[in-house]
Amino acid sequence: MPASSVEPVVTKSPIGAFGPDVFAGHVATIASAPAWWLARKRASHDKFASLPLPKRTDESWRFSNIASLTLDGFALRAPGKPVIAPFPIAGPANLTFVNNTAVPGDGRQPASLPSGVIVTTLAEAVINHADLLKTHFMAQPQKLGSEKFAALHTAFVGDGAFIHVPRGLVVDAPIVVLHVASGEGSAVFPHTLVVAEENSKVSVVDLFLSADETAHFACGANDLYAGHGAQLNYIGAQLWSRSTLSFQFNSTVVRRDARVQSLNLHLGGRQSRHESLSQLQAPGAFSEMLALTVADDTQEFDQRTLQIHQAPNTKSDLLYKNALRNQARTIFSGLIVVDPDAQKTDAYQSNRNLMLSENAEANSLPGLEIQANDVRCTHGATSSRIDPEQEFYLQSRGIRKEAADELLTFGFFEEVLNRLTSEELHDALRTLIETQFKR
Repeated sequence: MPASSVEPVVTKSPIGAFGPDVFAGHVATIASAPAWWLARKRASHDKFASLPLPKRTDESWRFSNIASLTLDGFALRAPGKPVIAPFPIAGPANLTFVNNTAVPGDGRQPASLPSGVIVTTLAEAVINHADLLKTHFMAQPQKLGSEKFAALHTAFVGDGAFIHVPRGLVVDAPIVVLHVASGEGSAVFPHTLVVAEENSKVSVVDLFLSADETAHFACGANDLYAGHGAQLNYIGAQLWSRSTLSFQFNSTVVRRDARVQSLNLHLGGRQSRHESLSQLQAPGAFSEMLALTVADDTQEFDQRTLQIHQAPNTKSDLLYKNALRNQARTIFSGLIVVDPDAQKTDAYQSNRNLMLSENAEANSLPGLEIQANDVRCTHGATSSRIDPEQEFYLQSRGIRKEAADELLTFGFFEEVLNRLTSEELHDALRTLIETQFKR
């Protein structure tokens, strides 16, 4: 009987390149870390290994390209050469990490910072600021579908940024943190933890980029905590290579009369998933959640959000805008949850998609879960093409179609960019977006 010509089905490994031997090697490099930190890492790796990869039937992965999710072929690499960030802002403190390792001599604690403000590495904070890390590092449970990848992040995170602003202190200029992946197949686990105590004020910029155009795996997270009356502004700009598989988890906690504004810019990656959880835990808390995405070629951007109102008289405002070109895909799935005691909640959620190609695809799933009876909650999603009359008007004045589409896209994005109070940050983000139209 002739042998069958049918090829066997290959099952993707649920742990991929991050098995026990690789984890043991990672732990060996940080063997001097405190016992509680190592124990947390071991528990996280056990959790990661025990959880399955996402399935098509998982509601939290609806519309996602599950078939292309694989953790095989990546490795923890030694740090490469430092990279100059494409961000024309020099803050009072900067941190740079290449392949999970802090680059020395980057002036992370200059005299220009107010006395008492701490800007240092996560590795140093594990030793010198353990209480704050135990309280805030990955403290909020993952609720948006990526529990397995969040556990992987905790297990393998090597270093990151730790920023602590004590009560009443103000940092005027933004603190800039650069996370770099370098070398083919490199795996990076960037992390930024910001603790803004009562009545403090700080702005933080995270830049995520590749030193080359090879494939990388990025599994990052940031924890943002705003104490009573604090003002925390956060910008995350993602410019990974077009071959990178990316996960990013954001957790924001907002206390009484505090205000947090976060803006995430999504430009790079082959397949990128961003999960954002915002918890408003005390009266007067306000969370503004903003995002801009330029999706090109066959890129997929998967955005999952959760706004949880846990106290009365809280407000959240979410506005995500996507511009889609060629055969790109976006997914937005957002949920507003209002707890029974969260009366007088004011919550808004909007996802708007600008379709620059007939072959692009935008999926939107906004939702509400309201358990209080005195609230104002609205949500919506729109997808539309560029107005042909506007495009014709620009072309009739000698502007080529590609440049006309770029101008109209920036007009579409300005509603979000104009919410930034800093003109310097506004211009810097606009410069980054322009690079996507010049590829």
